[in-house]
Amino acid sequence: MTAIAQARRRAELGLIVLAVAITGGGYTLASLGRTSSVPANIGPFLAVIFVLLVLAHLAVRRLAPEADGLLLPLAAVLNGIGYVFIARLKPGLADNQAIWTGVGIFAFIATLFVVRRIRDLERYRYTFLLIGLVLLVIPLVPGIGISIHGARIWAHLGPISFQPGEFAKIALALFFASYLVEKRELLSMATWPRFRPVLPDLKHLAPVLLAWGVAIMVMTAETDLGSSLLLFALFMAMIWVATGKPAYPAGGTVLFGAAAYGAWTRSSHVQTRVSTWLDPWTHQTGGGYQVIQAWYAFAWGGVAGTGIGLGRPDRIPVVESDFLFAAIGEELGLLGAVAILVTYLLIIGAGLRIAVQAENAFEKLLATGLTALIGIQSFVIIAGVTRLLPLTGVVLPFVSYGGSALVANYVLLALLIRVSDGNSTRGGAKQAVPVRKAGAR
Repeated sequence: MTAIAQARRRAELGLIVLAVAITGGGYTLASLGRTSSVPANIGPFLAVIFVLLVLAHLAVRRLAPEADGLLLPLAAVLNGIGYVFIARLKPGLADNQAIWTGVGIFAFIATLFVVRRIRDLERYRYTFLLIGLVLLVIPLVPGIGISIHGARIWAHLGPISFQPGEFAKIALALFFASYLVEKRELLSMATWPRFRPVLPDLKHLAPVLLAWGVAIMVMTAETDLGSSLLLFALFMAMIWVATGKPAYPAGGTVLFGAAAYGAWTRSSHVQTRVSTWLDPWTHQTGGGYQVIQAWYAFAWGGVAGTGIGLGRPDRIPVVESDFLFAAIGEELGLLGAVAILVTYLLIIGAGLRIAVQAENAFEKLLATGLTALIGIQSFVIIAGVTRLLPLTGVVLPFVSYGGSALVANYVLLALLIRVSDGNSTRGGAKQAVPVRKAGAR
């Protein structure tokens, strides 16, 4: 391990201790706000969190020693704050979230253990395409898929319910990255139509358009509008980075706008979402009630917040998943909400830095896609809560309640860390190559 790697791992461990302290402080304040007493289980609670995060840290130290030292602590802070608010608002869900957190961290460790070289994944592009499409279709299978809140995005296998689409996004990101690397030069050349070329040869564009189109159609059938928007943005970001042609995102945005208009004219569910976004007061007995209560929550929170456990964000329906950011805004105020945004920006900045430093084109594209998944998903749900965009069905990464999303995001984090470790390892190897003196044999 190099000196830089040792410094990164020491900083990572220190930041993990800080993340545990923040989580423990928030958990204590939530209990004091509700019962005016320190929680009796604060010691075991902090011990379990510390052990889980130290295990993740040791896995990084052993399996990816040269990796970026910010990603894991930042995710730990978001995960800890999310758990504190879930336990404060929905105590019955706290145990489930704690279990999923443990599963997510072990999935993080397993990913680092199995994926030793990120470039090895490039050869399995069509396998990832098949996996992604199968995962998207599972909720439509009778007897397995179930519909919740108007969206058929859940699968039920025995006692376990999960969202296969959360893992499908990662599989499709892997497919897009590997395919676009191979075809990026051909996709950059306009050869069709012959009289005025504006697009590449359709035989090169067809596979990726087919994968994207089928995924969008499946998620539209499932009324999963948030994931449709997320997958569209992922595809546009990756093809733009791969080809450097702004015509792709520009043209794609026009096509997506036309598709969105078509969905609005044909789907009552979409019409309700849009009309609620435009005027929530006319839907006070439906979805508009959530948005209105979120406004009140932000207003009551002010700059410094009411204090954890002292607000009333429990008045917001489904606050633990869709509107947890509003609860944070009320009890931690503008300062707490901005701190959450800054944390996401730091994760996005670290991910883009990893992408820029990557020398291999597949790693560069994959890091860009994985970072885009976190960044765009965060933007879409926060914009929905603050009424900048219509509310969609995505959750706030690492913060909101939901086991599938939490586990998938930890797998995504592990892949980013693996790319980062590969960048630093190759950079250190280059620096270690001795330079021959003039005239030396």
